[in-house]
This record gives sequence, C-alpha cells and structure tokens, in this order.
Amino acid sequence: MKSIAARLSALGLAGVLAISGGYIAMHEGEVLGSYVDPVGIMTACYGSTGKHVAPGQTFSQDECLYMLAADLQLHNAQLMQAVKVPLSEGEHVAYLSFHYNVGAGSFRSSTLLRLLNAEQRVDACHQLSRWVYANGKKLRGLVKRRQHELEMCLRDLDLRLAANAN
Repeated sequence: MKSIAARLSALGLAGVLAISGGYIAMHEGEVLGSYVDPVGIMTACYGSTGKHVAPGQTFSQDECLYMLAADLQLHNAQLMQAVKVPLSEGEHVAYLSFHYNVGAGSFRSSTLLRLLNAEQRVDACHQLSRWVYANGKKLRGLVKRRQHELEMCLRDLDLRLAANAN
C-alpha cells in the first residue's frame, strides 16, 4: 500500500501538506469510522472533527483520505493566516501537526505563536512540549507526538544555527 503522503500527493496536495498528512496520520492512526477522542470530541478517520462526523459512522480508506486532505488544506490556511514569519519545512510540518491537533483557537491564543511571530523560533518550538495534557491528564500519546513535533521543528533551525555559527 502506498504511504499516506504519496496518496495525498496523488490527490494533488504538494510538498509540506503531503508530508504533514503522513506525519499526522502516523500520530492520529486510521480509524475507518467515528469515535470519541480522549477529550470527548466526536472524531473520525485520521482525527477529522466537525459537523460531518456523527456517532456510528463508517468510512472507506478513500473517504478518510479525502477528509484528511480537506482538513489539511483548512488547517494550513488557518495556520498561515496566524503566522507572520516564513517557516522552514520542519517548522511548517510540526506546527501544522500541532494546529491540526489543538485547533485554530488554541493555536491563535498560544504563547507558541506569540514567540514564533516575534522570531524567537527555538523558544517557540520548545512550547510544543507543554501541550501534553487532555482534560488535565498527561497522555503518553501526546508526549510522544510533541517530542516528534519538537524534533521536526528544530531540525532545520539546528542547521541554520550551525551555519550562522561558522
């Protein structure tokens, strides 16, 4: 079976969106139906939420992929509207995964965004590791996801910092 990123590319999503989709799918998992997530939100497939998701629904892999593609485009547009600085690929993937997980409102009001837009990029990346709680409980899955997002976020920044030091 083709990877999620390759399947999203075949649907017309390019670059960061396709990479982010594969990254998000790895952390969200694929459920071919609706379910209630750890904070009580009705969810489907790769973490899709909204009025189109109702209890007891089932979906094909293709339907889940189309939902992921549509969700990625929406979350990316919201992300890029809030971010006022150019992003490296690693930052973009990490922050899109984070935005997809916490939502536009939480992202817009976050210290992470304030630091990022103030060009305090490393500090902004490190804010990711604070977001590991759901309903007051620390979730192992969120700890793992945030660690991966942090590593992705710092990936290109570490290269920039090393280049500037020379």
